[in-house]
Amino acid sequence: MSTINIKQLFRQYKIMALLIAIAIIWAFFSWKTEGGFVTPRNLSNLLRQMSITGILACGMVLVIIGGEIDLSVGSMLGLLGGVAAVLNVTHHLPLPLNLCLVLLLGLALGLFNGYLTAYMRIPSFIVGLGGMLAFRGILLGVTGGLTIAPVSSDLVYLGQGYLTPQLGIVLGVGLFILTLALTWRQRRNRMQHALPVPPLWRDGVRVLLIGLVLLAFVSTLNTYDGIPVPVLLLLALLGLFSYVTTQTVFGRRIYSVGSNMEATRLSGVNVQAVKLWIFGIMGVMCALAGLVNTARLAAGSPSAGNMGELDAIAACFIGGTSMRGGSGTVYGALIGALVMASLDNGMSMLDVDTYWQMIVKGSILMLAVWVDVSTRSGR
Repeated sequence: MSTINIKQLFRQYKIMALLIAIAIIWAFFSWKTEGGFVTPRNLSNLLRQMSITGILACGMVLVIIGGEIDLSVGSMLGLLGGVAAVLNVTHHLPLPLNLCLVLLLGLALGLFNGYLTAYMRIPSFIVGLGGMLAFRGILLGVTGGLTIAPVSSDLVYLGQGYLTPQLGIVLGVGLFILTLALTWRQRRNRMQHALPVPPLWRDGVRVLLIGLVLLAFVSTLNTYDGIPVPVLLLLALLGLFSYVTTQTVFGRRIYSVGSNMEATRLSGVNVQAVKLWIFGIMGVMCALAGLVNTARLAAGSPSAGNMGELDAIAACFIGGTSMRGGSGTVYGALIGALVMASLDNGMSMLDVDTYWQMIVKGSILMLAVWVDVSTRSGR
């Protein structure tokens, strides 16, 4: 088989390769921990840990697809989580008002980054680097360098709460029905437009596999305490962002801007507005991640979100998002986030030294970028 064919095969089945990699990682850590890694309790904790990186990755994948980068998201997460803690502990704001204010502040900060990048023409790398320092400094000023605790129980529920087993079953059945409906709709649309329709058995096998995954997901988590609320939020974001990127004009414009910005501009698209709003969306994702992180810790920490931008960027690259822009998927980024969280969780269970954890994660990031470069160089 020629090198070009191998590259095409890898590009086509990259997500399958990632799932196999996750299976190998889980099998290795399960073996080394004598089954402790795959217990329902640890898997629930793993998914809850992954949700914060996953929320950031949902926004970061849009930024990278659009041909930009944002290095400020970790510090922005910490700042917005700290603001939420201060509003809750010091000012005793009701949870709905607290959520609205933090989300609006996240949107404003994201739009500010987008304005500097799109309209002031400051490179996004520099904007992100400056934001990384500035937002962390503001966080230290807001919190006084102290941990703000304890936050109220209704806020804590966002990071530590669970769905009841009955609601978990309802959710699983609902997602399976949605999968059936979307698969049937896709087949019908392809037939109406005289496009090639895959064999019925292939779609049937895919739906069956998804059903088995949903069954294992719900039953495993229900064995412990149920589906964690942050995981439910992440599933909702996966559906929303997948719809935006594949079914809306705005989503197609993001890919177009990242692929060829000048051609997109000449075709009449407001490129600056597209870039402005992808940074705005990134700010909202930082607000959500900050809220979940503060709720999970039951406190606002001045060190929250430290190095969070690297985890989010690595998740996107591992999940197949091209560093050149114009290519990538939300579900791929979330699979990449699961890879990062699995490594973090497994190495922590084995008491691997922190410096080795950093070396492993940095090496995997470089490997992911190398794979992207090598599989696309022949196009």
